[in-house]
Amino acid sequence: MFIHSHFFEAMASRCEIRLATGDEFAARALAQCAADEVRRIEAKYSRYEAGSVVSRINAVAGHDWVTCDDETLALLDFVDTLFDTSDGLFDITSGVFRRAWNFRQGLLPSQETLQGLCQLVDWRSVQRQGQCVRLPRVGMELDFGGFGKEYAADCAAKVLLGRSVRYGYVNLAGDIRVLGPQPKGQPWAIGIQDPRDSKSLIASIAVSSGAIATSGDYERYFEWDGRRYCHILHPRSGWPVSYWRSVSVQAASALQAGSLATVAMLKEAQALAFLAQQNVSYLAVDQQGCLHHKEATDGP
Repeated sequence: MFIHSHFFEAMASRCEIRLATGDEFAARALAQCAADEVRRIEAKYSRYEAGSVVSRINAVAGHDWVTCDDETLALLDFVDTLFDTSDGLFDITSGVFRRAWNFRQGLLPSQETLQGLCQLVDWRSVQRQGQCVRLPRVGMELDFGGFGKEYAADCAAKVLLGRSVRYGYVNLAGDIRVLGPQPKGQPWAIGIQDPRDSKSLIASIAVSSGAIATSGDYERYFEWDGRRYCHILHPRSGWPVSYWRSVSVQAASALQAGSLATVAMLKEAQALAFLAQQNVSYLAVDQQGCLHHKEATDGP
């Protein structure tokens, strides 16, 4: 067997499908099927795609209902559960705060602007009736950005597993869903980036199954007056979190790992207790650069 890596761009990220197979031609075709699935998810749920489900719901906020298919309704059920599990911190209506933050220009928004946008953040007010969904107020938005890549990684893995692929992984900008170990049974060594040095790793984690995902303050940020402002915004204030540099979570699926990592960033000082309750393995880096690591009692 040989290792085949297929690189592609999707969701504004560099992505990789890595497979261990005995047929290079078949590996290329399989990897392309997985990449096509990632792009399907992007086209269906990206807020940047005018024809996506999310864009259609947002476009008629405060006015009309939008009929959704079973896949979308299942994702909304997941969001509802995670909202409760996180005590309301995982709120996909909080994407409206990006109107106030421009991480390229590096300017701080006014408190008045953020307070105004807070009035539009309210997952509990989103209306559902059968297969129809409606945002009750003009200006409200849904944003699947907090779990879109992770869900796409799981979907791509499902495509490959359905075609009897058993060795390899899907890597969407560091959100990784593992299909199975290397052909001789060795785990894959998944590197965790140093959140203060993009060319260095803080750890290498052996993974044979499940998924691993990282949320951190280094993906999009700017510094102002000695303080770092990152893109992970608290849904109740609109201000960036600042307790952790990064949190990596290992779980059964990329969707679970990524969403829990994001919630942990939002939980700040309560993050480790929260992750312990979820019984997942994690590696967290605090603002002093200290590592906090714990293994799940039952594995991913």
